[in-house]
Amino acid sequence: MRRAALALPGLGLALVLAACGSGSPLEPRTATSSSPSSAAPRPSHRPPATSATSRPSRTTPTRRPVLDTWQVGAHVLPRRPDGFGVVRPTPPELRVRRLATTDALPGPTDGRFHSSSRTMTPALARRLELAWSPGCPVALGDLRLLDLAFHGFDGELHTGQLVVRADVAGEVVEVFRRLFAARFPIEQMRVVTQADLVAPPTGDGNNTAAYACRATRGSTSWSAHAYGLAVDVDPFMNPYTRDGSDLVLPELASSYLDRSWRRPGMVLPGGPVTRAFSAVGWTWGGTFSTVHDPMHFSADGR
Repeated sequence: MRRAALALPGLGLALVLAACGSGSPLEPRTATSSSPSSAAPRPSHRPPATSATSRPSRTTPTRRPVLDTWQVGAHVLPRRPDGFGVVRPTPPELRVRRLATTDALPGPTDGRFHSSSRTMTPALARRLELAWSPGCPVALGDLRLLDLAFHGFDGELHTGQLVVRADVAGEVVEVFRRLFAARFPIEQMRVVTQADLVAPPTGDGNNTAAYACRATRGSTSWSAHAYGLAVDVDPFMNPYTRDGSDLVLPELASSYLDRSWRRPGMVLPGGPVTRAFSAVGWTWGGTFSTVHDPMHFSADGR
């Protein structure tokens, strides 16, 4: 098949992030002197050198996976009374989803894991169109922009970006170092923007993301994402559901509710993703009592 033509790959992401990590907000942890320091500006021709010491990834096989043809974000769903999109069956093309990654940054060329950290500034937030405003619970200076290498479903190496709070930046880097070593596939990893927060639901987004300043859906309390203390991994393969509701987020991901049918990108008990986050003391949303949120990991237990 032809490679997928991706358009606006994160549409509907804000609604997913809004549902994740429901509960009463806890006091955020205070940033300490161990927070990552600002990194030098990134050269345009390659990712910045870092202190990463991981061994080179094994050579990528010559035979590339066959990719699905699906245009992400092309079809807007009608809204339910609760504001989410209408839940529909998973299209056949997405039941075993393998889409190419749309790159905004160059991927590593040496097969190694690379990472960098920069302090968020007003200028950087404007350039990224970061989903932040002065009323958000964490100051810009307490956020870090991470550049992280990852393996795509397309068999290529890529570089993505997450925004997290300064005092957990090192933990997040360690998690994705482990996922890179395990060759766990990630489709997209980009910063959540202001436009994402108001985008109509399309139900097919699959962006691995962290910071997004907004309250949990149906609540006035900030979500863990608003504190920069949560990460959602491959949301489409790990959809959110809650007790007593027919809601599925993303809305086209119902096929992945069957956790016995194991497919690439799924977060499973004892798998590489749960092990990596457990190693740094984070809580998995797959163990929540009233919702099932296998995409979601948080430093504050929400």
